[in-house]
Amino acid sequence: QVQLAESGGGLVQAGGSLLLSCVASGRIFSSHVINWFRQVPEKEREFVASIRWGAGTTYYADSVKGRFTISRDKGKNTVYLQMNNLKPEDTADYYCNVATDIGGRDIYRGQGTQVTVSS
Repeated sequence: QVQLAESGGGLVQAGGSLLLSCVASGRIFSSHVINWFRQVPEKEREFVASIRWGAGTTYYADSVKGRFTISRDKGKNTVYLQMNNLKPEDTADYYCNVATDIGGRDIYRGQGTQVTVSS
């Protein structure tokens, strides 16, 4: 069993930055993928970024490419999402999951952290 806890959300002005963290308790296997998603009420979740736990290969949605960076620290069992040049349309609840593929279904998921970007 793995529990995920996100943190780092908040209110920021457009153009600002936030660093989200996703801390995992329990073992994550090299074959796992850690995804960040975001969701606004009454909409489908949107894939944001992912990283392969073993190889560290990263993937991004076109909407965040060049602005967001995903990384991992195996020693801390943590995945980060550095978000720069934030835009109002980035406002959402952000959560991480453990999956078997990019943007894949939840094996485990966290509760989320709210990001609000003001214009």
